Amino acid sequence: MNKKLNIITSLHTSTKRNYLERMNDSKIKCMEIANKFDERYWDGERRYGYGGYKYIPGRWKPVAEKIIEKYKLNNNSSILDVGCGKGFLLFEIKKLLPKIKINGFDISEYGINNSPKEVREFLFIHDASTNYPCKNNEFDLVISINTLHNLKINQLKIALGELERVGKKKYIVVESYNNEEELFNLQCWALTCQSFFSENEWIWIFKEFNYTGDYEFIYF
Repeated sequence: MNKKLNIITSLHTSTKRNYLERMNDSKIKCMEIANKFDERYWDGERRYGYGGYKYIPGRWKPVAEKIIEKYKLNNNSSILDVGCGKGFLLFEIKKLLPKIKINGFDISEYGINNSPKEVREFLFIHDASTNYPCKNNEFDLVISINTLHNLKINQLKIALGELERVGKKKYIVVESYNNEEELFNLQCWALTCQSFFSENEWIWIFKEFNYTGDYEFIYF
């Protein structure tokens, strides 16, 4: 049975955001650019995405430690990161467990090509909304952080089904909201989000699509 966790929220809330500024900054054009997931999205101006997504030593370490502890990972474990971006979380996990089997994929060629060289060979380009080139129950844990809300609901059915198929345990993080203010902030800030669902709607989707893994919501 899936459980609601609190692993990444403190990292998410550590960033300050000006919601109205983003909404008023040629947002449609910025969304078009962001959805290419190229250099501008990762390392261009903040209006197009991250505004410079660089590796900061230790930033992802607490998240890696919590995941390792929660899922009792060790050097004999295997993990897949769906929508791994530049692979910083996998890099931190690998530093803590040098012999763990890691794999990750992302739709962004730029993201993969600019991942830490220590993990780049374990990453590949793939669309999270299509069947994964993995065996049934191949991984002890499959994670997907801040990726699945970028899919439309018909694509979510495929992605959640694939996570369920290839992972013995699962943990995902998606954007959500609990009230009108959080929905407004999310609509202002999001550049690539396709699924604007409340917490209750997400939980309904998990049940409807037979997703049994853990989950976490981030709010704006």
